[in-house]
Parts: sequence; C-alpha cells; structure tokens
Amino acid sequence: MKATPLLLAALVSTLALGEDVRHQPPKDLNGYFPFNPPSSLSEWDVRRDYVRRQILVAEGLWPMPTKTPLNPVIHGKVEGDGFTVEKVYFESAPGFYVTGSLWKPKEIKGKVPAVMFAHGHWQDARLSLSEPQKVREEIAIGAERFEKGGKSIFQSLCVQLARMGCIVWQWDMLSDSDAVQISREVVHRFAKQRPEMNTTENWGLFSPQAESNLQSIMGLQTLNAVRGLDFLLSLPEVDPQRTAITGASGGGTQTMLLAAIDDRIQLSFPCVMVSTSMQGGCTCENASLLRIGTGNVEFAGLFAPKPQGMNSADDWTKEMATKGFPDLQKLYGTFGKKDNVFLLRGEHFKHNYNAVTRSAFYTFLNKHFKLGHTSPVIEQDYEPLTKEQLTVWDDKHPAPKAGDPEFERKLLKWFTDDTQTQLANADAEKVLRPAIEVVIGRTYEQAGSVEWELKDKQDRGEYLEMTGTLQNKTHNEEINVSWLYPKNWNGRVVIWLDDKGKSGLQNDDVKKLVAAGNAVVGADLLFQGGEPVKETRVVANPREFAGYTHGYNHALFAQRVHDVLSLVTFLRNTKVGSHPNPKTVCLAAFGSQTGPIAVAARALTGNAVDRAAVDTHGFRFGQVLSYRDPMFLPGGSKYLDLAGFIKLNGSNALWMKGEGKEPVGSAIEFLNQ
Repeated sequence: MKATPLLLAALVSTLALGEDVRHQPPKDLNGYFPFNPPSSLSEWDVRRDYVRRQILVAEGLWPMPTKTPLNPVIHGKVEGDGFTVEKVYFESAPGFYVTGSLWKPKEIKGKVPAVMFAHGHWQDARLSLSEPQKVREEIAIGAERFEKGGKSIFQSLCVQLARMGCIVWQWDMLSDSDAVQISREVVHRFAKQRPEMNTTENWGLFSPQAESNLQSIMGLQTLNAVRGLDFLLSLPEVDPQRTAITGASGGGTQTMLLAAIDDRIQLSFPCVMVSTSMQGGCTCENASLLRIGTGNVEFAGLFAPKPQGMNSADDWTKEMATKGFPDLQKLYGTFGKKDNVFLLRGEHFKHNYNAVTRSAFYTFLNKHFKLGHTSPVIEQDYEPLTKEQLTVWDDKHPAPKAGDPEFERKLLKWFTDDTQTQLANADAEKVLRPAIEVVIGRTYEQAGSVEWELKDKQDRGEYLEMTGTLQNKTHNEEINVSWLYPKNWNGRVVIWLDDKGKSGLQNDDVKKLVAAGNAVVGADLLFQGGEPVKETRVVANPREFAGYTHGYNHALFAQRVHDVLSLVTFLRNTKVGSHPNPKTVCLAAFGSQTGPIAVAARALTGNAVDRAAVDTHGFRFGQVLSYRDPMFLPGGSKYLDLAGFIKLNGSNALWMKGEGKEPVGSAIEFLNQ
C-alpha cells in the first residue's frame, strides 16, 4: 500500500479540550437529580424500558427470582368498627417470611379495591402507638384530628380505607415489627464490612460478593413487595383492576419502585420521597447501579399515565412544586393525562404521612377508583388496636430465629443458585445482554461522538509515532492515546490495551505488528498512565456500603470499558479527509486488568471489532474481596461472571488464553491473519 499520513491524525481539533467529567468528585445521594421529560411518546417508550430494566437489574430482579409457593398463613381475626384485621405471614422465598396485617371491610360484596401500604422509617411502625403528648402536639398544628386515632398514622390509614370498602395489605419492612430474620443493625445501620461475611462462598449482605451478585436489602424489600402483591391478588375478593400502593419516606421509595416495575399496580401515592434532591439516605433505599443517570422523579414518571399523587413537606421534597413536579406534569401531558398526576403542597409540615396527607390520598383514590364517597374524604376516629392484637407471631405460630447470620447466608445462596439455574438455559440476547448493558452502563450504540486532537508527531523511519487526545464530546470524557502508524499501512488497526496504559506499546510484539503493516493504538484508560490505582474512589459517606458510591457512579471497571467503546466507535465512524476508516479493527489485551476489560468491551461492540486476542488470566469478579478494588464491578458475578461476557462475544474471531483450553498459535499470528 502506498505510504499515507497517519490514519485520523490529520485532524487537529481547534476546540479546547475540557476536563474529563470523571475526574470530578463522585456523585452521592445528596446531589441534584433533575428529570428531563421526553419530546414524544416514542422517545419515552425507549427511555422507560431502559430505566425499568435498570431498576430490575440493580435490585437483583432480572431475571425475577423463581416465585416459589407463598404458603400463606392467616390467623387471629379481630373485629372492629366497620373493619376486620387478620395476622398474616407468607414466604417470599423459601424460609424468608413476610409479615403484616390484612385489613378488610366488615361487609364485602363482589370484587373490591385493594391497597398496599408500605411504611417507612418508623420503628415498629405497624405495632407502635404514639404517646398522648405527641398526639396533642400534632393536633395543635393541624397534622392530626383525634386523640385516639391519632396514636397511629398506620392504623388510621388502614381503618379508614377498610371503612371505604378497600382491602389493605400492610406489611413490615425488613427488621421492623415481626420481620425479625435480618437484624436492624444490618438492614438500617450497616457501617463496617463484616470479615466473616466477605468470602467467595456463603457470603452475607453488603459484601463485595453480594454486590457483585446484586443482592441487597433494597432488592429484598422490593421482592417482598412483588410477592405481597401476588398474595393480595390471590384473594378472591380483590379487584385486580383497582390495585393501589402508598407509603411514606422509605415506604414512598418502595411505592415508587413497585409502581415502576409492576404493571399490576393501577394507582400510586408515594409520600415525602419524590424529589430532585436527597434520594433516600438509608442503606435500605440504595442499591448499586440504581440511580446512575436517573433518580426518583424519573422513577415516578415510569408510572405515567396512570393516576399518581404525592406530597411535599419541609424536607428534601420542599422544592417539588418548582423542581420535579412540573416535569412530571409535562410527561403526563404528553399522554394527554395531565390531571392524572397530583401534588399536595405541605411545606408547612415536617416529614410526614399525617391526617391532611392521608385525606388527600383517600380523596384521590375515591375519585379514580370511583368509590362513591363524598369528596373530600375526611378520616373518622376509631379505637386503636394494641400491639398484642396485631403481633403475628405467637405460641401457635412461633417466630423464626431473629438476626440469624446463617439464615442470611442461606438466603443469598438460594438467590445465587436460582439465578444461575435460570441463566443456564436463558436466551443470551434476551436476558444476558440487556442485563450486562445496565451493568456496564453503556452500549456501543451509545458510545458517543469522539474527536481527535494531535499533540505530537515523530517520524520513526518505517512508521510515524503520534500522541494526542480522543475527546468523547457526548459524555465529556478524554483518553490520551499513542499511535504507531506504518508508512506502508495495510488497512488494519490494532487497539493495544495494557495495564500500564499507552506506555505498554514499547514491546517486541507491538513492533512485530507494526512491521507487518498494522497501525497500533495504545491508550491510557481512565486513571492509567501514572501510578497504578490500588483503591478506587468512594463518596464521603463513611459507611462501607458500595451502593452509596455505585448507586450513583459507574465502577472504574465499567468506565474503562467505556473508554474502549470510545476507541472503537472513533475508528469505525470518523473519517479524516480522504482517508477511509480501517478495513479491520482488532483488539488485543494481555494484562490481568485489561484482559477482562477487553472481554467486556468486545461483548458490547458486536461486529465493530473483527478480531480479538485476550488473556483473561482466569479472572472472575466473584473473587474480588474489596468493593474498592479497581476490578470490582457491581453485577459482575451475577450474569455468569466473566463467562457471561465471553458468551456474548459472538461468532467473530477470538483468540483467548486463561479460560482453560490453550489457544492454537500465537496471539500475534492470529492478529496478523
């Protein structure tokens, strides 16, 4: 081939390169989470499907765990004024009990509406009663109406709904009231990694292994909500066309999430949680991958155009009227259903689900489910039930062991085994690929627009050596690269990834490739090019929970994969002057870090990479013992570990070492074919 200038190097950008956004401090739960409504329903369909999938993957519900028999037990019926209440427990997974109270109208005719009620961070919410002085203070500020009924915001809502003709399932969040199997210290107060739970087998919650398998408290709670809806809809009196969910604070989070992912919910009323501000501070409200590029307002938007109400208070929701809610209204307006979304302004009240807010919910429910009550619906007084009347466990129905670490390990193992069984026979393109796209957080199609800026050019005789920067204009990311370009270029480019970055081009194998007419590009992937990264960055929160960082930020491993996608898309989609794109793009990576990165990138690039030569060194995400390890990847283990990525590499030519069977011939011979 006739000697030509360096491929793509003739383009010298006149634009000043901005700072790589990834060098900024990582985002945390106290950031700003705006929602940008779509311009069309078709645009929203695509976005909605992705965010729903993101929630399901992040919470360990993709695929949905096998729905084993609930084995419900209902006992201890209590008769009240216009209502009844029964004690319930069932198994959301084998041996994993969900407890709660089932409230019903005293008289039921035909099919009636059903409401799921998720409490938030009120300890022993379902069982406790407020002190009289506290109730009087609430009455004085207009937050409550009655000295008796005001003792429990939870019973008050359930009693009123039952009197309105609804069946109510009020269940316990993990570690609350009768839900005793996982301790409160683990569920809500986890702060330090537990060495005994950080093992490659039989691990516990919050460990790197649990995070790598996307097993979290939040995921367990959402599964309990899904199975609770299964239970509710199994009752013959329930009308499946009139099912609602409500909850406040952490219960508002659960309300948003179940409504977003489960089409069986027909009306949603999340309280004091939908916000562009703080997204939920507890470990039970965070999960790795969950809010990367999204947030609670968009989660609420996933329910559109179905009826949805919410409130604001003197907390992180106080700006909803101007930040967040107008965007939800715009989204609902795109559906022609602007009146289906409602905001009760209550900035004069503290964080709450008080009588004023509850009345707004009753009225909203009454309107949309056509219950026929006079509007607005005002709550009536009642005689609160005692803790003894509502406690699920008794001598005939003994409680399971409380705070049992062995149960915790056993439960997570069941989820792991169930997932692996499902994935063994799953369609890789329908199950693995959509999940891995979320885990990595970017597809090849989303790689972005990449431009080149030349920094230096040296003539080395048989080849040109040039250094410069690739700037991803779409994502505001930069990659420092070096090109070795033979003057007798054969139309092939080899992307050479090395654990040392672009300095790894200085070796004999690269010289052989260049001598054979291949252009070779080396790159400093994110945070390469200097001292090796020993520990990744985390947010300022001192609690050792990966979800506080990786619920809002991509892991370093994923970000380095993004860099490889940028390299590939640049080579395939950018022409410079009269010079064509390469005829062939190859990928080579033999380092203990870059080998697995190349496998992940190759799984996403499809036919854009013609040949790949990789040494994985037998790496497995499940062997990583620290969530600050540069190779830690939330969800990395869940989808068949690195083998799942390999499975998605398709039919294109692949030379691979480190996976048992030794490849035929050398990597350099393979790349030169």
